[in-house]
Amino acid sequence: MIDTVGVSLGARSYAVRVGAGLLARAGAEIAPLLRRPRVAIVTDEAVARLHLGTLTAALDAAGIAHCALALPAGEATKGWPNLARATEWLLEARVERRDVVVALGGGVIGDLVGFSAAILRRGVRFVQVPTTLLAQVDSSVGGKTGINTPQGKNLVGAFHQPSLVLADIDVLGTLPARDFLSGYGEVVKYGLLGDAEFFDWLEVNGPALAAGDAALRHHAVRRSVEMKAGIVARDETEEGERALLNLGHTFCHALESATGYSDRLLHGEGVAIGCALAFEASQRLGLCSQEAPSRVRAHLRAMGMKVDIADIPGDLPDADGLMALMAQDKKVVDGRLRFILAHGIGQAFVAEDVPAPLVTEVLAQALRGR
Repeated sequence: MIDTVGVSLGARSYAVRVGAGLLARAGAEIAPLLRRPRVAIVTDEAVARLHLGTLTAALDAAGIAHCALALPAGEATKGWPNLARATEWLLEARVERRDVVVALGGGVIGDLVGFSAAILRRGVRFVQVPTTLLAQVDSSVGGKTGINTPQGKNLVGAFHQPSLVLADIDVLGTLPARDFLSGYGEVVKYGLLGDAEFFDWLEVNGPALAAGDAALRHHAVRRSVEMKAGIVARDETEEGERALLNLGHTFCHALESATGYSDRLLHGEGVAIGCALAFEASQRLGLCSQEAPSRVRAHLRAMGMKVDIADIPGDLPDADGLMALMAQDKKVVDGRLRFILAHGIGQAFVAEDVPAPLVTEVLAQALRGR
C-alpha cells in the first residue's frame, strides 16, 4: 500500500508518497514532473552502494536518462566545499532551469542538494528520495535546505520546496540500528509536540517498530509526515507554529556543535536528549507535571536510545560553554533564545522568556551526571 500526504502550498503544493517499493518505481513516479526525460542524481557513497542501482534501473525502465554524483557520507559533507562541488557538477551536467535534480540519501544529502537546487540558476526543481527514517519523517518535507558552518548548524540555507517526496519504507531495512533509532528521535518529537495519542501508540509499538515491523513503520512515517505537512502548510517559513518542530533542537544543535558534528552524536540522538531536557526545563518552571519528563526518558530508555548528556562519549564544554553555543542558534530573536517547552505530552509551545540561569542549571545538572 502506498499513501499520499499532500503538502498544501498553493502553486508549490506537492505530494509525499509513503510506502514499500517506491524506489523500484521511482521512474514512473518522477516521469510526470519532467519536461524532458533526463535527471541528475546527487547521493552519497554509502547510499550509492545500497540504492543507486535500484533508482537508475527504475529510471531506465521509464526511459529517463540520468547522471549521478556520489559525495562522501557523513555530517561533515554538509558544508561549503561539497555545496560548491555539487553545484558546479550540476552546471557541468548542463542541468537547466526546467530540469529536475534528485536527492537520494538522508538528511545531509537532502539539505545540501535542496540548497544547491535553490541557488542553481536561481532555482531548479528537485525530488527528495529519503533513505533514512530521520529524512523520511522530517528533513525531506517542508523545504528547509542548507548547510552547516563553523558558527553553527543550518545557519546558511533557503526555503526551497521539493516537487515530490518518495519515502520508501523498504529502504529502512538497510539502516544500522543506531541510525534507525536516531531517526526515531524525530518520530517521538511529533508525539511530544502535538499528538499525545501518537506518543501513547509509540510507547506500545515502538519496540516492534524498531525490530522491523513494516506496517508499524509505515504508520509511524505517515503520521509524522501528516503532522509536519499540516504545520508547514499553515506556517511555511517559521513565523509561528512551525517553530514547534524545533522541540529539543536548541539543546541538540549546541550538543552537535560541541561534538564537532561527528558520529559521537547523531542528529536524532541529540533531538531525543534535547526533548528530555526541554521537558525537564518545563517541569522546573512548573509548566508540566513531574511525570512528563520521567515518561519521556522512560520511553527513550526502553527503545535503547541516548537519553541524557551523560550518554554522549568524550569531553564536552561546561554549561556556560553550551549556553554560548546556543547563542549562535538560528532561533535567536533580538538576542533572546526561543525554546520549545511543554505543558505536557503533546502540548508544546514557543517560549521566549525562559530564564537563562534556569537553562544553565538544567545543563549543569545534566553534565554532573556524566
